[in-house]
Amino acid sequence: MSSEETIRLENVGKTYRIFKRPEDRLRQMFALGRRKYYSEYVALKDVSFSVRRGEAVGIVGRNGAGKSTLLQLICNTAKPTSGSIRTNGRIAALLELGAGFNPEFTGRENVFLAATILGLSTAQVRERYDQIVDFAGIGDFIDQPVKLYSSGMYARLAFAVAAHVDASVLIVDEILSVGDAAFTQKCMRFVHEFKKTGTLLFVSHDTSAVTGLCDRAIWIDRGEMRAEGPASDIVHQYIASLYGEDGGEDFKIGGERKRRLRPVSDPRDNVLKQSRFRNEIEVFDFDPDGPWFGKRGATIVDVRLLDERGAAVAALVGSEVSVLEVRAVVHATLDRPIIGFFVKNQLGQNLFGDNTFLTYRSNPQPAVAGQLIVARFRFQMPYLPQGDYSVNAAIANGSQWDHVQHHWIDDAVFFRVDASHVAKGLVGIPMLDIELSVSAQGEVAS
Repeated sequence: MSSEETIRLENVGKTYRIFKRPEDRLRQMFALGRRKYYSEYVALKDVSFSVRRGEAVGIVGRNGAGKSTLLQLICNTAKPTSGSIRTNGRIAALLELGAGFNPEFTGRENVFLAATILGLSTAQVRERYDQIVDFAGIGDFIDQPVKLYSSGMYARLAFAVAAHVDASVLIVDEILSVGDAAFTQKCMRFVHEFKKTGTLLFVSHDTSAVTGLCDRAIWIDRGEMRAEGPASDIVHQYIASLYGEDGGEDFKIGGERKRRLRPVSDPRDNVLKQSRFRNEIEVFDFDPDGPWFGKRGATIVDVRLLDERGAAVAALVGSEVSVLEVRAVVHATLDRPIIGFFVKNQLGQNLFGDNTFLTYRSNPQPAVAGQLIVARFRFQMPYLPQGDYSVNAAIANGSQWDHVQHHWIDDAVFFRVDASHVAKGLVGIPMLDIELSVSAQGEVAS
């Protein structure tokens, strides 16, 4: 294990013995290996990977895939049946609510207990206690037994402790999903800051969070490591598998991630105002070779941005009325086709999107093989921060809750924002009006 590695797993497996009756455990003790009174459940099989110092690695997979078992093995709260695990540095783990807490102890007592388990001395805990309590924000409940806490309060206290133990590795397993929005944002700010110096191992069903936080991702499926690579690629494969698990053998995944940016000249250049902060958006051509998945009962053949008059544009400006057009050729009868899109930033976070279902839920537009379906979404483009963006487009059949994906294409269109006045937040919205009034003290402005 090199000095740059913080975690290394080699052919790790974990098998549990399942006894049908309590007395079978006793019988097994006296069987001396001659007979088995248990069945075996393989939770993990031959998992190998390493994590380097400063990396942020996401772990994705369905419920029961073995993700939590994997983290328990890394944290040494469970022992592997086979293989080896080596770690380097102090690990702070948030595996489940209240892990390391005694339910009969108060929050104050559990702060000392949990922080001591994570490697701090009593003097260090005393020194940081006020910061921990302030971060948790649970008020007078700090002196109440934690068995009285809500799930959100458990999460607050557990994360507050983990955030103040000077860990070199932070492991987070879905615990942030139970907190309120304000605390979740506080935790995410901490995680982003932690990533600058520490190693992050992050498990979440929120694939946007995985692509936004992580450089690399690992896909665990039925106890085995299905794939490993850049976070956006692995998340794409994982999402495709969720749609395809009931889709039969003709459900396919294809395409290689290519970034073919083919700018064209903008005929409106001579009328665009020259401004340092003008939110100019440079649009590139549709890329039919982007990563895709689906049953291919229909194929998306074009995605483009139009102006309000319906003309294709190579550039537009934030706050302008825009039209996103998606064209698809039908190969098999679709009785309730749905076309939708998402706009993502360069971290893979979904910023906004929509689909045609609600508009046509009472008046579906069926299509048969050989026909062309065109969907147009008219909206006011928000102001976007400087950076690169892409559009995912999809055509499915069914309802918004029960449908079959026929062609989902990632990064169908790229566009770039070279300048922006938006410094905070994911997007800026055009204002209807902004007003500032000044009056004498004591007066109320009308």
